[in-house]
Amino acid sequence: MIGFSGSPRLVKGGLVLVDPASGAVRRVIALQYNPDTLTRTLQVQGAGSETGDRTEALRLKGPPVETIKLDAEIDATDQLALPEQNRAAAQAGIHPQLAVLESIIYPTVAQLQAEIALAQTGVLEIAPMEAPLTLFVWSRNRVVPVRVTDFSVTEEAFDPALNPVRAKVSLSLRVLSVLDLPSTHVGAGLYMSYQQQKEILAGTAVAGALSALGISGLG
Repeated sequence: MIGFSGSPRLVKGGLVLVDPASGAVRRVIALQYNPDTLTRTLQVQGAGSETGDRTEALRLKGPPVETIKLDAEIDATDQLALPEQNRAAAQAGIHPQLAVLESIIYPTVAQLQAEIALAQTGVLEIAPMEAPLTLFVWSRNRVVPVRVTDFSVTEEAFDPALNPVRAKVSLSLRVLSVLDLPSTHVGAGLYMSYQQQKEILAGTAVAGALSALGISGLG
């Protein structure tokens, strides 16, 4: 089916893997289909919420802890209808797409081998392996550093060779704020831009009036 020439270009959400030292983009993962829903939870970091100190009631310890949950669908059904034009899907189904997403939470084989070598030489304290910085991108207004905290895959259909051809990937992401990253880290700068964008958007919202709430004044 041919779409209208004036149809807007569909922007996809996705993930970007960035070198934490240089800021260079290592990989872009665009979602095949944009989820219909996106769940965001903001846990307020209030200074007085735990102590009960009335002088701290309006103070904030920092930005809220934000978590994002989404379900991403991956489907190779259409590609399998034309196997000669989609050899990768015909041979492996959606294994490659799943592997790319799962690689976010795996250290590389090279990193594991290096850790094993250090342990074999008698090194007592080995620093945890560093993963690329993951960015969640949901339009130009939401480009935010995150850490994957939960990852589950439901494989829903298979080809005759038992390669998955349709699956749903559920992701839980924790936004990394300036409280989680060093001030010089590339992610800290990206978070500040994310929060600044919120303030800009808030400034464009139409202000309400007390009369809309049925009152003429306070006190």
